[in-house]
Amino acid sequence: MQVREIQDIFHLKMVAGKKGLDNEITGGYCGDLLSDVMANSFKGTLWFTIQGHQNILAVAVLKEMAAIILVNGRLPDDDTKAKADDEGIPILVCDLPAYQLAGQLYETGIGKTAE
Repeated sequence: MQVREIQDIFHLKMVAGKKGLDNEITGGYCGDLLSDVMANSFKGTLWFTIQGHQNILAVAVLKEMAAIILVNGRLPDDDTKAKADDEGIPILVCDLPAYQLAGQLYETGIGKTAE
């Protein structure tokens, strides 16, 4: 499934990285501790976080993530949005908490076999 499909299904607001909407999603990861996300996420991850600073882009690029979703209505800062546009990593925003959104994503079947 592509990021654009998840955006449509869950009515997520695109705030940056539009050129990455065709990125393929292989699974999801919830986390706010960057070292944990670096250690446990994988290529194609849809990452749920409350972090909105530039360091999330460094992690997303390193791990070749599909997109970042800021939960709880959080918004990225302007530098983060500019970096996301440059790197082609979509940043989407959702008012739901990570737990609820992750459960809904899991129900779509994405990542149930991801390793």
